[in-house]
Amino acid sequence: MPNGLIAAVAIAFLCTARITAADTIYVSNEKDNTVTVVDGKTLEPVKTIPVGQRPRGILLSKDAKSLYICASDSDHIEVLDLVSDKISRTLPSGADPEYSALDPSGKLLYVANEDDNLVTVVDIDRGEVVTEIPVGVEPEGMGISPDGKYLVNTSETTNMAHVIDTATRRVIANILVDSRPRRAVWTADAAQFWVSAEIGGSVSVVDAAKREIVKRITFAVPGVPTEAIQPVGIAITRDRKLAFVGLGPANRVAVVDAQSYEVLKYLLVGQRVWSLAFNPDQSRVYTTNGVSNDISVIDVASLKVIKSVPVGQAPWGVVSRP
Repeated sequence: MPNGLIAAVAIAFLCTARITAADTIYVSNEKDNTVTVVDGKTLEPVKTIPVGQRPRGILLSKDAKSLYICASDSDHIEVLDLVSDKISRTLPSGADPEYSALDPSGKLLYVANEDDNLVTVVDIDRGEVVTEIPVGVEPEGMGISPDGKYLVNTSETTNMAHVIDTATRRVIANILVDSRPRRAVWTADAAQFWVSAEIGGSVSVVDAAKREIVKRITFAVPGVPTEAIQPVGIAITRDRKLAFVGLGPANRVAVVDAQSYEVLKYLLVGQRVWSLAFNPDQSRVYTTNGVSNDISVIDVASLKVIKSVPVGQAPWGVVSRP
C-alpha cells in the first residue's frame, strides 16, 4: 500500500476512534438549579435537568452510571441516574454540602460541610452517614489519594490542608497554605497533591509522603491586576507532565509544566473560570465559567481553546464520561 494511502487510512481510523470515544459532559448550574448535558462530539448542549437547590460539586459514580450532586441549599446529595436523566434517590450529607470525593471502591462518599466545619462520610449503598470528621473553618476542597488511604480537605478560613487517614477517620496532619484554599488534587502516582489558594494567588505543591510543601507556584498575567488572579480549579495529566489551573476573575487557565513548575502559557477562557475537568482520554480540558455562563473547551495537544459552549446560570461543577 502506498505511503500516502497508509497515512490516509491511519487518519481515518483515528478520526473514527475519536468519534466512537466521544464523551458526555455534565455541568452543575448553581443559580438556576439545573444540570446541563453537553454532547462531547458536537459540543452542543442537548438537555437541561432540574435538580436540587444550589448544585455545586458533582462526581461520577464508580460505574459512571450515576452522578452525585451536592445540592448545597437542599442539604443533601442527589443521585442522578444517567440513563433516565432523573433523580433516583437522595443521600444524607450534613448541612451545606459543597464538594465531595469518592472512595476508589465506589462505596463511600466524603462530603465537605461548609457551614458545620465537618467532613461527612456517607455509605452509598446503605444511604447512611457513617461518621463526621471535624476539620477547619469552611471546608471545601476534597481530594482522595489513588489508593483511598488518605483524604485531603481544604478549609477556606483556617487556610489549611487537612490530611485525613481514611482507616481511622482522623486528621493526621495540618499543612498551612496560602489564603483561602479551594481545591486539593492528587497526582496519579500519589506522590503529590496540589492545593489552590484563591486569595493567596498561588498553588502549593505538597510532597504526600513528607506532607511538606515543595513548591509554591505563582502567576502573573500581563495586563491583569494581581488581585484578580485567583486560582481555584486544578487538573493534572495522568503522566504528570502538565497541570491546568483556573485563575478565576483573571479569565485565564494557566498551563504549568508539572515537573519544573514553570508556567508555560495562559489561555483566555470565559469569565470567572471556576472548576476544571478532563474528558476520559485527557485530550481536552473543560472549564466552568461562572459569570459568562458557559464552559470553555481546551485542546490539550495544541494548548488552545477551541470552543465556548453556553450552559446555565453560574456553572460550578463539571465532569465528563465516555
